[in-house]
Amino acid sequence: MEAIERIIAAPTETVWELWTTPQGIGRWWAPDGFRTDVSALDLRPGGELVYTMTATGPEQVAFMEQNGLPLSTESRKIFTTVERPTRLGYRSLIDFVPGHEPYEQLTEIELEPADGGTRVIMRVEPLHDDVWTERLLAGRANELDNLARLVDAGE
Repeated sequence: MEAIERIIAAPTETVWELWTTPQGIGRWWAPDGFRTDVSALDLRPGGELVYTMTATGPEQVAFMEQNGLPLSTESRKIFTTVERPTRLGYRSLIDFVPGHEPYEQLTEIELEPADGGTRVIMRVEPLHDDVWTERLLAGRANELDNLARLVDAGE
């Protein structure tokens, strides 16, 4: 598993709420140039998060079109771990890679109090090749940066 860490300048409960509510997720859970709209959230092991991610930025729209990818993709995550307010795990169905059979990918999140707020440790299973794994890691790092900016802005 690959790990990404950030310190978020907010209490653990606040970070948990931003990560586990439709309103919170919609405010930061997308790489730059994308929007996330949550349609279902059942926060329990075996429960599901369903959302649509839509490319909105010109560069992102161009990338999606050049790679034969749809501008909007519905995603589903099945929660594997829900331990409020410190641990969250989920499996994502990776079914959007042209020419590749769908498969699942695990992400685990740990939240722990730290100087200055909450340490977020995100561990992700690699995808099917290095190029797609790097895209995943870059997107997740960008999302954590978005979360930090949201909290820093006091929103």
